[in-house]
Amino acid sequence: MNIIIQVNGEKTINAKLDNNQTAKDFYSLLPLSLELRDFAGTEKASHALPKKLAPTNAIEGHKPAAGELTIYSPWNNLAIFYKDDKYAEGLIPIGRIDADVTTFNNPGTIVMDITVADD
Repeated sequence: MNIIIQVNGEKTINAKLDNNQTAKDFYSLLPLSLELRDFAGTEKASHALPKKLAPTNAIEGHKPAAGELTIYSPWNNLAIFYKDDKYAEGLIPIGRIDADVTTFNNPGTIVMDITVADD
């Protein structure tokens, strides 16, 4: 499941989603436009997705690495990590960005338009 992320209407980034149920649920929401804010100096996170994603067969937590796309299931947020972070309960990995993540390591809010890639 390949996706395209356009950041602030300018930079285009490719990403690939994992083969798990949470990633498939996220993929079913596309296309999607989200506003993400900096969180903890390690990630950009959305406030909430338009639909609660089921953590079916998901792991109980995860230690994210830079470049990972995740869902924080307690808040139903999409998070993109631009730095490695510590283990968090409820964090479900759903994919990985195929580019330099420094685009996300900027202060303030970003708008992301996420679409299905033509394979």
